[in-house]
Amino acid sequence: FQEFVSICVQEPRLHKDDLWHTYVDYEICLHTNSMCFRKKASCVRRRYSDFVWLRNCLQRNALIIELPKLPPWNPFFSLKNKEQVSKRMNGLQEFLEKVLQNPLLLSDSRLHLFLQSDLSITKIERCALGKTRYTVAEAIQQSRGGFYSGSDDKNSCDSDCESLFFFQLMLKSLTFMPQMSSQESRPLSGACSFL
Repeated sequence: FQEFVSICVQEPRLHKDDLWHTYVDYEICLHTNSMCFRKKASCVRRRYSDFVWLRNCLQRNALIIELPKLPPWNPFFSLKNKEQVSKRMNGLQEFLEKVLQNPLLLSDSRLHLFLQSDLSITKIERCALGKTRYTVAEAIQQSRGGFYSGSDDKNSCDSDCESLFFFQLMLKSLTFMPQMSSQESRPLSGACSFL
């Protein structure tokens, strides 16, 4: 039995905030048999700036690791330009594939919330810090269920985010598997998130 994770960035969609402000988001579909993930299949939508946020978060937590690059930001990006759209989607997918190959990065609860919950970036931050009334696991399990209406604050910080003990355990059990092409499912190492 070999663990795998398959990630796909697809379905770009244009959103208009008003007459002058538009943005594009992408569907991120994840399929896995890994115990590292709460759900075995999920799809969420994220925009380019969300990927920038994720990369910055991961970089702050993993100072010794050189993170993969995102496709460059383009002020003239257009959904009508099929080549631009394809290059950006491929670049975002390659970024996620490389991130998911690193056990240290895979242990970050914000990565899991980014990939498997409908939470906004602000709510992901708050949840990862234990400042919401729901845990990371609940946020992922209840995504798309209207679970997050009302107050998100809670007095205690009992989130089920990373713990030093499990992190040390994970580092002791690392095993790396060979890379596959970007079109194939990617094997995972022995590391798991703490969800």
